[in-house]
Amino acid sequence: MNAGIADTHRRGLSRDTTSSNDAANAPRLGRTRVLRPRVRITHRALLVTVGALLALRIGDAAAQASAVLDERVTQQSIGQTICRPGYAETVAPPFDELMAHKDRMLAARGIDADDVAAFALDRRVPVMLGGSPDAPANLDLLPWSGPQGERRKARAAATLKRCVCEGKLSLAQAQAVIVGNWSAVYAGFGQASCDVSRLEFATRDDDGVDSEDSRRGDAHARQR
Repeated sequence: MNAGIADTHRRGLSRDTTSSNDAANAPRLGRTRVLRPRVRITHRALLVTVGALLALRIGDAAAQASAVLDERVTQQSIGQTICRPGYAETVAPPFDELMAHKDRMLAARGIDADDVAAFALDRRVPVMLGGSPDAPANLDLLPWSGPQGERRKARAAATLKRCVCEGKLSLAQAQAVIVGNWSAVYAGFGQASCDVSRLEFATRDDDGVDSEDSRRGDAHARQR
């Protein structure tokens, strides 16, 4: 009789233990089911956040581009604007205004008066490639000579303009080159090809041309 009671007691304990385990596990199962939608929601929120940040960066880039470009010059209007002879001169501001702006920039950068002639007023996007002729954001200073100098940049810009006007390069491609690593113009670019994908670093110093261009002085700014 005692054995029967003990067996009944053990079965009761087993049922109680199983019930307790089920009760303890139930919340865990419930929590597991709830976690999945939360993960999805978090993932969607992350995607939305990243998308918003990318949109802001793209918007900033577009705003910067619009600050240096001339809205009158588009791919459709190049025949009436930059590819028309004398266009740059017709839209250029008075020479004295440009030189006054150059003087302010030189003073702001603490450049000594003895070194003024070594610097040129530069347009980040030249007028001949659709850059704004007078927007402050498009104006900068560059040394006249050297691999990063205004002389070489002006030559690269003239070559790019020719390619655009001959229909071998789009205006947007030319602008991308001139605001990027424009000094990477390979030796035969101007003579044989307008394929900007083949650009290589130019290493020739062209000292003779530097001396000739330096004599022209800032008057060259009118043509860019």
